[in-house]
Amino acid sequence: MKAWSSRSLTARTTLSFAAIACVVIGALGAYFYQSVKTSMEARADLQLIGRVAHFRRLASDVYTVGELKDRPLLFESMLGAERDVLIFRKPGEPPFIHVNPDNLPVPARLEASPPGDGAGLSAAGILRTRLDNGVPVHWAAAMARSSEDGGVVEVIAAHPMSNEVRMLAAYRDRVVLAALVGMLAATALAFFAIRRGLKPVGSIAARAAEISPASLAVRLDERDAPAELRGLVGAFNAMLDRLADGYERLSQFSADLAHEIRTPVGALIGQTQVTLNQSRRPEEYQDVLESNLEELNRLGHIAENILFLAQADHAGLVIERVPVSLPDELNKIAEYFEGPADERAMTFDVEALGTVWANPLLCRRAINNLVVNAVRYGTPGSVVRLSSTEEPDGIVVAVENQGEAIPQGQLDRLFDRFYRGDAARSRVTESNGLGLAIVKAIMVLHGGGVTASCPAPGLVRFALRFPRQQGQAC
Repeated sequence: MKAWSSRSLTARTTLSFAAIACVVIGALGAYFYQSVKTSMEARADLQLIGRVAHFRRLASDVYTVGELKDRPLLFESMLGAERDVLIFRKPGEPPFIHVNPDNLPVPARLEASPPGDGAGLSAAGILRTRLDNGVPVHWAAAMARSSEDGGVVEVIAAHPMSNEVRMLAAYRDRVVLAALVGMLAATALAFFAIRRGLKPVGSIAARAAEISPASLAVRLDERDAPAELRGLVGAFNAMLDRLADGYERLSQFSADLAHEIRTPVGALIGQTQVTLNQSRRPEEYQDVLESNLEELNRLGHIAENILFLAQADHAGLVIERVPVSLPDELNKIAEYFEGPADERAMTFDVEALGTVWANPLLCRRAINNLVVNAVRYGTPGSVVRLSSTEEPDGIVVAVENQGEAIPQGQLDRLFDRFYRGDAARSRVTESNGLGLAIVKAIMVLHGGGVTASCPAPGLVRFALRFPRQQGQAC
């Protein structure tokens, strides 16, 4: 089965067509042969019935028995060159006319139709036997009432179908030869027709072979494809769209990652080189090691975030979800960040209700990242508001803070990996541009989404939308 499926479409289709042509042509040949055979047999039967009826009229209306006996050559000449049988006899007596070139024995089960013009003469009364060589012989018999004395004369006729058998054999050979030639011709024509019909597949393959990472924008033209291949071409183009998008994101991600890692690595190398240029006091070495440790921790944090994003990119990743009480969760998060908020004289306002169906750790991490941003970039002395509201299609968790307005162009890119709207401020806060990207990845895993907006001057709002669990009441 594997060998068959691995064959080319041209070979498979041609062989299938050849098999179909063989069956159809063979069936037609057999049908025509059987039709000719049936017609020949019917014609022979009609001739035999006509012959018996003719001789019965001669025996009953034209000639007396004596005249019949005196004219044997007449009846032989009537049969011509055929090897047919003609017998006239009275019941219980030897035949007085016996034309039987092959000395065929009269079958004992042959029944003669009763006297009378046309009485009982039909194809149903014909007896069929076979010679030793398999040639069929058709027999017919009828009784004639003599006009001379009113006696009964039996007329027996037979027709060996030797000529018909030879004609059928010749016809059969011609049919077989014609079927073979027709099948071969049909197969050859089908092969070339299929090859021509599959040329668009080769063109599509050649066009697809030209596509490389440097030309991912190239697409196959559906208008040049046959109707049967347009679905395939469309699916292929859609796959290229996904590949191009993934390749573009991967390229951008790699460039951003290299840029992000280069800074701490460069700092480590520079500090280490400066330190090794001359002998220093132990305290100075300790300061350098502490600085290097901070950079290494930053690299470790970047690696951890990148690993999480890589795992979240798998579309088949399934997370375990349980009911999470939002009032409890938001109050715990506010309490946890009271220390960093106090350093900037910031406070929390929590207004939460409802339960969300989510993974507790991932839900907490997403909200934590938003709170970190709010505390980090919010106006000192302002209030960070944590709230949750129920909507018909889900639950929205919002984090709001007072701060500088974010331009609309930056709002659309905040959740891109390694994106930082204010590079100078990011350096001060040691942001690596992955926090909001992680929030977006977490919400995608939950089947929800995240948005950023500035609903009022000086107000920044991030909203997490969790879909409602099926069967969960509003």
